[in-house]
Amino acid sequence: MAEVVLERVNKIYPNGYHAIHDLDLDIKDGEFLVLVGPSGCGKSTALRMVAGLEEISGGEMRIGPTLVNDVHPKDRDIAMVFQNYALYPHMTVADNIGFALKLAKIPKAEIEERVGKAAAILDLTEQLPKKPGQLSGGQRQRVAMGRAIVRQPKAFLMDEPLSNLDAKLRVQMRAEIAALQRDLGVTTIYVTHDQVEAMTMGDRVCVLKRGFLQQVDTPQNLYDSPDNVFVAGFIGSPSMNLMRLTLGGTADNMSVEIEGQTLKIDPQVAQAKPALAGFLGREVVVGIRPEDMEDAEIATDAPGDRKLRTHCTLIEALGSELIVHFPLAVESFSIMDAEFEGEDAVEQAKDEQGRTIYVGRFSPRSRARIGSELEVVVDTARFHFFDPESGNAIRG
Repeated sequence: MAEVVLERVNKIYPNGYHAIHDLDLDIKDGEFLVLVGPSGCGKSTALRMVAGLEEISGGEMRIGPTLVNDVHPKDRDIAMVFQNYALYPHMTVADNIGFALKLAKIPKAEIEERVGKAAAILDLTEQLPKKPGQLSGGQRQRVAMGRAIVRQPKAFLMDEPLSNLDAKLRVQMRAEIAALQRDLGVTTIYVTHDQVEAMTMGDRVCVLKRGFLQQVDTPQNLYDSPDNVFVAGFIGSPSMNLMRLTLGGTADNMSVEIEGQTLKIDPQVAQAKPALAGFLGREVVVGIRPEDMEDAEIATDAPGDRKLRTHCTLIEALGSELIVHFPLAVESFSIMDAEFEGEDAVEQAKDEQGRTIYVGRFSPRSRARIGSELEVVVDTARFHFFDPESGNAIRG
């Protein structure tokens, strides 16, 4: 086991494309760190540089006390788990798991012992004589994990290992991998594009965008205190509602206006974020999590200056909650740069009048109906505020 440290690491390809910009990361011994971000953000490139599969263009990388910039991949003492499992179809499960040990000329008795222990940990003992083609997707993923475990490496590197599995199996496997990592205590760097996966597995999560580190923190801190509007909009499902609004009122009595309806901002917010006073009379980006909106018929004790009148355009009934869509005549804020719009830039939905559709997470007791009038209570004490020019959070 070892600490993995990246200091001002860069990756520039021969064609001039700058994939990673001055990446600083300090992954503690035994930590589970998840790299997450949209397609093309550089997360897999960063992982491949740690593995030695991509050359470092600048900066320094250490695994334990060793500078590994020019160390060959096989000499870095790391184990990588790939998206496609990379199993040998003609070998048995036992031979697949122990193949790297055989190449390292480990004694046969020790190989059998290590393979047996790994198989027991992963519930693969009965599968050892079988070939990969006889296994389910989840079992094949366990074999790939077993091959990494038996090497007893300093670090595990995992590149979207669950993306080929169905939804139910993916949930099961992510719990198993997280539990296994805790039991083994091996430093792990895990790449995923699925922010739910990132939030449920990592000790810390590193959010990347266009090769730049946006924020690295615990999952809960990322969710509760995003450093910028990109992290705010990327982390969370459904995404945070991001609105361009003018901050009105006074330093002691702030408010925003939506469709002629005034929402009074909880005084605690101004006290906690004194820098907000400098934005009075100016445009800000207001972030509202879907769970901070509720049906007024349920939140009966909410004051009138926390309510918005609209109507329901869509309901996603999930049993434990309702995802309710409703329009507001407020311009939304895109989390992606204009130059980076593409498959990851989702166009905000509009209604027939051109109003932006926003989303609330309601109690299943709500009687909201598609096409009906709707009164939404907004918890203004939970507002997030961002500078529309820099995109950075407005705090103290």
